[in-house]
Amino acid sequence: MYSDKTMNVDNAAVEALIGGTEQVIRGKRQILELLTAGILAGGHILLEDNPGLGKTTVAKTIARLISGPDKKPLLFKRIQFTPDLLPYDITGVDVFDPDSRSFRFVPGPVLANIVLADEINRTTPKVQSALLEVMAERQVTIGSSTHSPPEPFFVIATENPIESEGTFPLPAAQLDRFMIRLSLGYPDRDSELSILDDNPSGRILAEIKPVINVKTFLSAQAAAAAVFCHQSLKEAVADIVRDTRVHQSFTLGASPRAGLHFLGAVKALALVRGRNHVIDEDLLTLAAPVLAHRVRFRDTRAQGDKIIREICLARLNKIKT
Repeated sequence: MYSDKTMNVDNAAVEALIGGTEQVIRGKRQILELLTAGILAGGHILLEDNPGLGKTTVAKTIARLISGPDKKPLLFKRIQFTPDLLPYDITGVDVFDPDSRSFRFVPGPVLANIVLADEINRTTPKVQSALLEVMAERQVTIGSSTHSPPEPFFVIATENPIESEGTFPLPAAQLDRFMIRLSLGYPDRDSELSILDDNPSGRILAEIKPVINVKTFLSAQAAAAAVFCHQSLKEAVADIVRDTRVHQSFTLGASPRAGLHFLGAVKALALVRGRNHVIDEDLLTLAAPVLAHRVRFRDTRAQGDKIIREICLARLNKIKT
């Protein structure tokens, strides 16, 4: 268990990370809390939104805010997904070295601390599947050798939901690897005015310095995993996931991995919000972001987030009664 003093240190680190991100991403505190909870839980994030809303910028900002052992920002790589991309363009490849008369491995951009998979739905399923191993097992297999990315490691992927021409929808197996799906949405009027005044992605982002080091970040991840979740809420997590498999609105329910991600995310959100225990509000906040992208709806026009929240509310109400 973590002492109150240790929890306070981790809370301060989390607040520094969110506050640093808010310098660039304006007026999106709640979304940034969910995103931070996702990466503290060791998950990968899928940002699905219209162009120009800061999906790429938020990944760049987080990378600059965490320093590595050498006091420089964590290793950040951006992959611009296009239809002509090949799997080894992202995983790396063995190349022949004529001087040593042997093959040597040239690592691909996926072997970084923070990987931005930009417009992930614009590349072919073959390339999308190349991410599966590293996202699930944190390793890349090339030939007979395996290579692991540095710690911490997480993927932030973006996709544009309003265009279908030239895109390849992510398969269920790929979607299930993402812990949380989020949408930044448009800023409110005051935030938009501050963006016009400061141009944060152009001017402020270039000047941002790390606010926490990798040791502190890993400590916060450990603290998130140690957050207490009462047995009744843990059972609610399991029941909510199981309900998606029998609900008449779905043709495909959430997987056991979804339950693990759900529990990890609510624990991390509790830490982000300054608590060492999970409450029912954490489940209600994260049910749709964690589960909605993993299920298939019988009616494609259905409001998935609303149905998931209703399932969650029904289970939480049973606890209270």
